[in-house]
Amino acid sequence: MSLPHAILTALLEKPSSGLELTRRFDKSIGYFWSATHQQIYRELGKLEQRGLIRALPGAAPARGQKKRYEVLPAGRAELAQWAAAGQDPKPMRDPLLVRMRAAAVIGTGGLRAELERHLALHRAQLATYSGIESKDFPPGRNGENQDGEDRNGEQDRLRHLVLRGGIELESFWIGWLTEALDALGEEPPGA
Repeated sequence: MSLPHAILTALLEKPSSGLELTRRFDKSIGYFWSATHQQIYRELGKLEQRGLIRALPGAAPARGQKKRYEVLPAGRAELAQWAAAGQDPKPMRDPLLVRMRAAAVIGTGGLRAELERHLALHRAQLATYSGIESKDFPPGRNGENQDGEDRNGEQDRLRHLVLRGGIELESFWIGWLTEALDALGEEPPGA
């Protein structure tokens, strides 16, 4: 995934300023593709230069006025082409797994505390995702109504699938870290 495509996606959902995009990244896309305020602004400039987005005309031009951006047809075409293209899964690169391999060689001193810290972080992230799911995708919302019509559109189903992927990933890490802590046993006193 690349930042330009994440920004195009967010702008297609809702034309926004750079600050609004930053806030939206913190609440949605940022869970799986993070970007700083500066990165977003730099990328907005590049996308505008490439003719993929444009700043919406303001009511009255004023110094310091926030620019709001929208996606142009060329930007929509770019995003559609990128979304349809194939991409191989990225190899996993996780420093915690390397630390565990190192601990197998040099000893496990301090590893338990790091595993417990990671476990707490994954539990907190799972709680966040579960809260979003119960708020945005409550039980009974999915499915068909009495007339056999779909209650929610393809966009909602895909958003929910992305969220479910995050929930499943956090659930995996919680299970695996719990198993690792059990296998590690108690840390010796003074370690």
